[in-house]
Amino acid sequence: MRIVLGISGGIAAYKAVEVCRRLVDAGHHVTPVMTEAARRFVGPATLSALASAPVPEGLWTGETGGVPIPHTRLGRDADLIVVAPATADLLARYAAGMADDLLTATLLATRAPVVVCPAMHTEMWEHPAVRDNLDVLRRRGVRVIEPEAGRLAGGDVGTGRMAEPTTIVARVVGLGDLAGRHVVVSAGGTREAIDPVRVLTNRSSGKQGHALAEAALLRGARVTLVTAAALGAPHGVDVVRVESAAQMARAMTAAAAGADVVVMAAAVADFRPKAPADDKLHEVPELVLERTPDILAALAARRRPGQVLVGFAAETADALERGRAKLARKGVDLLVVNDVSAPGAGFDHDTNEVTILDTGGGATVVPLRSKREVADAVFDEVVARLRKDT
Repeated sequence: MRIVLGISGGIAAYKAVEVCRRLVDAGHHVTPVMTEAARRFVGPATLSALASAPVPEGLWTGETGGVPIPHTRLGRDADLIVVAPATADLLARYAAGMADDLLTATLLATRAPVVVCPAMHTEMWEHPAVRDNLDVLRRRGVRVIEPEAGRLAGGDVGTGRMAEPTTIVARVVGLGDLAGRHVVVSAGGTREAIDPVRVLTNRSSGKQGHALAEAALLRGARVTLVTAAALGAPHGVDVVRVESAAQMARAMTAAAAGADVVVMAAAVADFRPKAPADDKLHEVPELVLERTPDILAALAARRRPGQVLVGFAAETADALERGRAKLARKGVDLLVVNDVSAPGAGFDHDTNEVTILDTGGGATVVPLRSKREVADAVFDEVVARLRKDT
């Protein structure tokens, strides 16, 4: 893949060196394009030495190395453009359609996918102008690898730190391997009515399911997210909001009918009140419970040939043994098992650790890491299964 790596002028420009090196090591042809401000943070000679092509000097005669209209050539030749870091200034100029240097001119002169990796102080990242510019870019199809929380320039701590090079490269290398595929993901814990005020539910936050939806989107898929979680959904995802297990069953059945991949990450309530009250209860009730629909088994029974079906199993003891039994019982291709009692894993955490079981007896262990990285590990297995079946 021919990649233009854009570097704008922020302290995170030093990380672009590692992004460049890793992209080249992964077998891609990388041309770095730097803004004038970026050159104050990292030298062109460093990037030229690591990249597949030297850093172009600029737009003007005498700066182009003999290449006429360099932005047009770069834009047309690129299979992908990655801007890391993307400063608030760069995002504003790109959103406004300005072309006042080689990088912004190249961004306007391409039809290739564009990924931006914002990096800035927390106050800037949270400013309405920056959020509006990102919304504009997202509506135009630009993909955003959002910054992380951590140490910033000057010793401050907050959100705005550019995603780590390993994260950026992992997403870029995987970009497109689900292109043309329809992926359906469920998320969140369902809520089963006791009366109009009270519900039975579980501790699921929906974070893992939403991370799976974002991962599939960044890998080029058309994504439908059926969610019971009160979380914002990634831009570009088709969202179906549900509350109960019955609602989720209907929504998943409809969405999965034509899907290539179905990931059942939701923590569906196993039981519900058999006869919820129509009015608010004022006395202590005796609840009679019944089982909710087995959505995963129903999806397995109805799935079309070639569809990859992924289930999740949240356990607190004997996780792998119970996971293997569930894998066989449910009829899925992959089962993601996690011990939700483990430190830093499971419900409401930003991190998770899982084991991905497959029908061939394989077990891929994913150690504790962000839920977004766990999502990519799941889709690595999904993509391998899709390629095997084609």
